[in-house]
Amino acid sequence: MIFEMSPTISAPDTIAYLESLRNEKQRAVLMRFFKTGPGQYGEGDEFLGLKVPQTREVVKAVAKDFPLDEVPELLMSKWHEVRLCGLLILVSKFEKLATKRLANNADSAHKRDEILTMYLQYAEQANNWDLVDLSTHKILGNWLLLPTFLGGDELAMHEDYKVQVMDELAASPCLWKQRMSMVCTWKTLQQGDYWWCLRYAEVHLHHPHDLMQKAVGWMLREMGKRISMDMLREFLQLHAHEMPRTALRYAIEQMDDEERKMWLNM
Repeated sequence: MIFEMSPTISAPDTIAYLESLRNEKQRAVLMRFFKTGPGQYGEGDEFLGLKVPQTREVVKAVAKDFPLDEVPELLMSKWHEVRLCGLLILVSKFEKLATKRLANNADSAHKRDEILTMYLQYAEQANNWDLVDLSTHKILGNWLLLPTFLGGDELAMHEDYKVQVMDELAASPCLWKQRMSMVCTWKTLQQGDYWWCLRYAEVHLHHPHDLMQKAVGWMLREMGKRISMDMLREFLQLHAHEMPRTALRYAIEQMDDEERKMWLNM
């Protein structure tokens, strides 16, 4: 059992355990896959060589009792997998406070807000696409759907404040914060709310980076799949002619060959 010899669970314990799982062969594979070379989007990132299920196993073992105030030590680690562990601990804690039973509970809302605030404070530490994609919809996206004390004294939806938070992420010079503002809408789409997706798809429509183009196309595809293909077609009628090809190809992936060709030829 993980940490069976330790009376408490701490960041140093967790980091030491993750480091003990280091796999040099897998490390080399991951550093190539996540583009860590000079000039690439993941330049300088360091890997232990763990597979995601290994990190999830650690999170499952420690998340319940892991002190929230020690999570930043994980998030500030040089190791990619340690940062992922910290993010997934935040996900685990947030989701336990976001059930229907606890949605309007004031104490749970305060704790959710504390986790969300920490997540945003350390957002730049989620500095690769997997770190964003495995966490942002489950924390930030979930928060958009729930009442909060952030933005006012009362527990309410505070939509204006949420838009402000999202707009600041979208306007950030940090690629990973920008991706958060798009990919977090995966959660709102799952709950039938398309407004956030459409807003930030338009904000990022002409983004030059392919990681953002893929994110925009991916979320538009999810909108078509989960809410309405006609809504996706309406968006494409307005924007297909100006969309980067990468975003467009992702958005139309689930259409038949004939319709895909039609949109690509616009």
